[in-house]
Amino acid sequence: MKIGRLNHVGVATPDVEAAAKGYADLYGATDATPAKAFPKLGVKVIFVSVPNMQIELIEPLGEDSPIHKFLEKNPKGGQHHMCFEVPDIIEARDAMRARGATVLGTGEPYIGAHGVPVIFVHPKDTGGVLVELMQEPGGGH
Repeated sequence: MKIGRLNHVGVATPDVEAAAKGYADLYGATDATPAKAFPKLGVKVIFVSVPNMQIELIEPLGEDSPIHKFLEKNPKGGQHHMCFEVPDIIEARDAMRARGATVLGTGEPYIGAHGVPVIFVHPKDTGGVLVELMQEPGGGH
């Protein structure tokens, strides 16, 4: 399995619109996407761009959201995960398992906020950092 580029860093926040404005004002982040709700994932998301990647701003949609639980511990928000691209998500999942990593959930990839299959690797396997692996657009079997 080959890890590709860092696609984005996920940042949990209680308000994606305010966070997008903050990243624009402080760091010159551009090209903010419109806020989009993903009810199945329990989140609302805005992506902002910096020269070499995106920042995914993530707000919970209700108390069942995994981001809600994160914000209970970090009320002002914070880094939630980092996401690397992979050529083939199934190959990546199988490689992670073969290497002893825990793939969260059922291990079956699902469609993430970028519209491509994703999986998450447990933070205990990566020094406390939640890692998302996303299939490169056009990748796969």
